[in-house]
Parts: sequence; C-alpha cells; structure tokens
Amino acid sequence: MHMNDDDLAALGARIDRTNELLQRMLAEVAKTPSTHAIFVDAGYLYAAMGRLVAGTEDRRSFDLDAEGLIDALIDRARTIFADSRLLRVYWYDGARRRIHTSEQQSIAELPDVKVRLGNLNANNQQKGVDSLIRTDLESLARHRAISDAALIGGDEDLVSAVEAAQGYGARVHLWGIEAPEGRNQAEPLLWEVDSQRTFDLDFFKPYVSRRAAVPYEATAGARPTREDVRFVGAQIAAKWLASRGREPLKELLHGHPYLPGSVDQDLLVEAEGLLQYSLRGQADLRRALRDGFWEHLRAQY
Repeated sequence: MHMNDDDLAALGARIDRTNELLQRMLAEVAKTPSTHAIFVDAGYLYAAMGRLVAGTEDRRSFDLDAEGLIDALIDRARTIFADSRLLRVYWYDGARRRIHTSEQQSIAELPDVKVRLGNLNANNQQKGVDSLIRTDLESLARHRAISDAALIGGDEDLVSAVEAAQGYGARVHLWGIEAPEGRNQAEPLLWEVDSQRTFDLDFFKPYVSRRAAVPYEATAGARPTREDVRFVGAQIAAKWLASRGREPLKELLHGHPYLPGSVDQDLLVEAEGLLQYSLRGQADLRRALRDGFWEHLRAQY
C-alpha cells in the first residue's frame, strides 16, 4: 500500500507516542521496588535449631528469643535482597484447635509478622501447615505482591508450594539450618528452589537457651494408692477426649499400650499437679496412671 507524506507523518507520530508511553511504563517499573517475604515453618525451625543448639528437638527443653531471631532474619534478608523491601514475615505453626499459645500470641504481636496456625494431632504433629504455606506463596506470587520468597523449611511436601510460586514468576530461596549430622531438608525440595542458604550454629546460638532442669521434689503428703492414681488417670483421659475428639482418639488407640512421649509427659505433669505428689521414680504408680488413662479411653471407643 502506497503511503503519502501525511500518512507517514501520522504513523511517525503514533510511533513516537507509543515509545513515550513505553518509556513512562519502564520508568514506573524502575521506581517500584522489588518485594520479598520470609516464610518460616516453625516446626522445622524449632526441631532443627533445637537439635543444633540445645541438643534436643523438644520445645519444652529450651527457650527461644523469637523477637531477636526474627529481627536477625529480617536483617539477613535485607542484606541478601539489597534492592528489595520486606512485605512481612509469615510464621507457620501448629496449635490445638488452632488456638494461639501464649508464645504464639507474643510472636503474632511483633511488627511485620503474621502468624498462621495449622492444627496439632494427638501426637503433637502439625497438620495443615504445608497447605497454608502453599496458599500464601501462590497467592502472593499470583498478585505480584512478592518477587522473592525466603522459605525456612525442609519438608518434601513444600515442593508444590515452591512450584506454585515459581509458576507466577516469583523466585524461591530455601534457607536451612545446619544439621549436626546428615541432612534435615528433603532433596526434592533442594532441587526445586532457585537458591539455597544454610545458617550455622553461630547464627542461632544467641537466641536459644536451654532451660535449667528443676528437680521435682515429692511433697510431704501421704503416698497415694494405686486406685487413687488410676482414678486421676481416668480423669485426665476424660479431659483429653473432650478437648480433642474421637478422630485423635482412634489414632492414639492404634499405638496401645504405648503412649507417644509427648502425651505421656503431659499425663505425668498433670497427674502430679492434681495429686500434689511426685510420681518420678514411682514405677508402679506410673503404670497405674497409664492404666487408668487407657481404660477410660478404650471404654469410650
């Protein structure tokens, strides 16, 4: 098609306007900072960090300065993502009936921190945390709310969360905790992420302190009978069943006659409080306590 001078001039003007619009868009994009967020699987964090610093995965055996640790993680992210701003820290943990513990509540009150809770089953295992991480990662990436995600976790189930975020253009960086031996992160997860980084003992040591063992002294009261202790075991079982329901009961009964360590420890502590008497070193009374606990639960099934 033949174009005269006026047509060429009009075409040139349209091209100039298009170029001007593109330059404005690029300038706006250049002014918009990248955004990153930190995603913390607290179950992995407590277990791996406790093993490294305190020599145990049992949360009850050590104290965590969560505020100090979160500040340190934010500072480290600020260094790594130098031209980026923090959206927030997402802290994923488990709780009975998704009701915050006092520690989780204090973490939730920290600035720039969002606590998201899954459930805990009868064996104190987290349920639903991985799906929460996936939902948040995917949603934030899809809406271009983040360009980079620092993920502290190790479970293979997180692979789908990584893939979902990457599918929308976000980069996912896996942060791990040094393992005293072996590896504490699943290999498929390591393969899938955009980068990996491991934090060592020196990084976590200032924020973890082992609780001093306080000897439990028997009260001066009379030694309870086996029937007294058995009755207390049944009382605690009734309370346990009322708070947790029948599904966790089925799971617990599969392990009969053995109680998971965490449940057994909670049973002991609560019984000693009710009896006002130490059951430490009292093997016959400990058996009576467990018998009463199991008898009540099995009668309800």
